Amino acid sequence: MNIAVMVNLRARRGSERVGGLVQRFFPRARLALTRSLEEARTWISEQLRPNPPTLLLAGGGDGTITGLLNELREQGVALPAIGVLPLGTGNAWAHVTGAPRPVVALRQLAACGERLPPLRPFSLVRVENKVAPFAGTGWDAEMLRDFKDQLSKFPPGPLREVNAGLRGYLGAMFTRTIPRHVFGSGDPRVKVYNLGGPALTMDARGCVVPLPHGEKGALLYEGPAGVAGAATTPEWGFGFKAFPFAQAVPHRLSVRVYGAGVLEATRNMFKLWRGAHPLPKMNDFFVERLRMEFDREVPFQMGGDIMGMRRSLEFDLAQESVQLVDWRQLQRLVAA
Repeated sequence: MNIAVMVNLRARRGSERVGGLVQRFFPRARLALTRSLEEARTWISEQLRPNPPTLLLAGGGDGTITGLLNELREQGVALPAIGVLPLGTGNAWAHVTGAPRPVVALRQLAACGERLPPLRPFSLVRVENKVAPFAGTGWDAEMLRDFKDQLSKFPPGPLREVNAGLRGYLGAMFTRTIPRHVFGSGDPRVKVYNLGGPALTMDARGCVVPLPHGEKGALLYEGPAGVAGAATTPEWGFGFKAFPFAQAVPHRLSVRVYGAGVLEATRNMFKLWRGAHPLPKMNDFFVERLRMEFDREVPFQMGGDIMGMRRSLEFDLAQESVQLVDWRQLQRLVAA
């Protein structure tokens, strides 16, 4: 295989040790240890564009993978098969594909010899000509912003590391995000318009059905939005199944708008976490394209990275899709 590997040294678990493991198992692989998007951009331009890899291993979190995909697109490099090495914080794609620790993942890949490992296809959400496995606004975007603000106050060291994972996210949620909604102006209101083919929805039994009056141009939802987003993968990270039906309808975005207040959402936190259905005030749509219009500016995130404030957003299904290493299937093959 023609293998290239990028390790983000700024990711939570990114380190030169991972680079050493890569060299041990794949001494001919093109390896980049990067600390910035500019370094990754240069590596892609000088190393990957002239000779695109068959398999690209990406060590980092969701933001690393999303940034890598968009830089490949920007430079006109066809998206190769991608193996996610879980070195970040949320690791949504890594969790969905069953990625093990890097040393285990590299050992399993080496057992494939020159063959490509089993792959699993994923569509992509496109917003403002960038792609990601998920994107949207609401408490998730606010919590992500609060988490990063809170983490920046800790100096490098053990205390920062302890607060860099799920504990830090939950701490930011309970000490910053929730109080701001309880004592502040509350949730924004949103109008969701269908801009593509007739919309579908999920009924109470978990069956995909046509949405009444869901034709192109229809107003699908108007009301409060605690969370509003689109995805092509079931999870946000940490095992949180924010979009449990993301792959239920091929070639469609899974769109969710949650209209409950923050206190009701907190009471239902564990149901939300495991993707329980049906859930009061949860609205599910399957669409090709849509627009969300908010009554005020809201924070917007793509693939776990804050992209700034927006009052209107358009989502559609990207023309490209990506093939990810299916680590669970690979593990079964290696075991057999």
